[in-house]
Amino acid sequence: MPKAIVVGAGIAGIASSIRLANQGYEVEVYEANTYLGGKLTEKRLGAYRFDAGPSLFTMPDLVDELFRLSDLDAKAHFEYTSLKEICRYFYEDGTRLTAFSDKGKLLKELEEKVNADPAKVEQYLDKSAYIHKHTGELFLEKSLHKISSYLNWSTFVSILNLPFLNIFTNMDRVNKRSLGNEKLRQLFNRYATYNGSNPYKAPGILNIIPHLEYNMGAYFPKDGMHSITKSLVKLAEQNGVVFHCSSPVSKILVDSGKAIGIESNGAKILSDKVVCNMDVVPAYKNLMPEQDQPEKILKQERSSSALIFYWGIKQEFPELDLHNIFFSNDYAGEFKTIFEEKTLMDDPTVYVNITSKFSKSDAPAGCENWFVMINVPCNDGQDWDDLIAKARVHIISKLNRLLDCDIESLIEEEAILEPRTIESKTSSYKGALYGTSSNSRMAAFFRHPNFSRKIKDLYFCGGSVHPGGGIPLALSSAKIVGDLIAEEHE
Repeated sequence: MPKAIVVGAGIAGIASSIRLANQGYEVEVYEANTYLGGKLTEKRLGAYRFDAGPSLFTMPDLVDELFRLSDLDAKAHFEYTSLKEICRYFYEDGTRLTAFSDKGKLLKELEEKVNADPAKVEQYLDKSAYIHKHTGELFLEKSLHKISSYLNWSTFVSILNLPFLNIFTNMDRVNKRSLGNEKLRQLFNRYATYNGSNPYKAPGILNIIPHLEYNMGAYFPKDGMHSITKSLVKLAEQNGVVFHCSSPVSKILVDSGKAIGIESNGAKILSDKVVCNMDVVPAYKNLMPEQDQPEKILKQERSSSALIFYWGIKQEFPELDLHNIFFSNDYAGEFKTIFEEKTLMDDPTVYVNITSKFSKSDAPAGCENWFVMINVPCNDGQDWDDLIAKARVHIISKLNRLLDCDIESLIEEEAILEPRTIESKTSSYKGALYGTSSNSRMAAFFRHPNFSRKIKDLYFCGGSVHPGGGIPLALSSAKIVGDLIAEEHE
């Protein structure tokens, strides 16, 4: 039986192990941490439970498919519900609106609350679906770095449609032109943050993202996001995958231009294939320092990072839901501060995720578990202790103002995750959540491919490579790796 080794047990590494096990490989996964899941893990503080990282679940079929590959009914092993409300939005002028999943209710809400033109919003969402139709297969399901990906009719049609997919302008310009409404422009500019980018520079083709929420749906897994990790680890083990925790990989072994295994805890473990789920920058610099380094990719602009406060709140807020956004009053200034000045603004956009709205056991009765996050620059040597202290004050002030409360007095548990700890815990270079940013027209084509051009039998998955960061794209990277290995075998 051929053997494959996966370096790193992030969600893409776990998914890759399942796919390779279903292809007949003996699979072992080596993880440096004492736990599995990478960013998709959980944190407990007293009686409170938090999803530690990603909090939005879209494209659940990418998870379901892994069960189908194993001839299992996904619903019997992994449960989730469709959200009726995608997000609640709060603006500084007191405006509050709810983004309903039902399109009719959404259009009515936007018309009543922010005087939006329903026809323009519907046309905008149709265009988002159009972009997905003509780019989804090529950009999300195939390697952009193999000639074979372009030798088919659907790709030819996609290329013909590129001029109509907003690739030659940025998201903000498209949203300003298409929506003609400042509050909606800000709402839809927000989707650039889903891959750590700047909507005032990222290409308009990223307006594909709203389609994933409004047209395809947003969901909540039973028992929270960490249940994705737990369900897939269990599935992998049922397929014979062996996980090794507390087993950092110190070297990817290469002989005569071929990956032949790894070194971990002083031992050499040989294999036929190596799949690297580690961020490509530390992977090359630390695990393959003697190999040719992809300098252009390693020097690309990093995506944004995050500053997260986990707060146990001893009160319930009926005006809040699972996902909540409190917008900055100067959105353009916020992104300039993050990407150009590499620091934090006094009026940040604040995201609050409260899983206890759906999973009551995540907080004590009458309380809520608040995952409070702002977008921040990646770690470039800033004085984070000072920035974090100031950010906490500004976040609490903003929440107090918009919710008319005293948040500080309600916090009974607290923990913090910030760029330095993100980097140390997940090997994400500079703490960037999504590898490289997408702040250029051709960013998608410049991401590291899912295979090595110079080292045979070495593959890459996860948020730092094609097609990008976030759960759906990380799972897609695993699918691409599985397909590449299967095609090579054939």
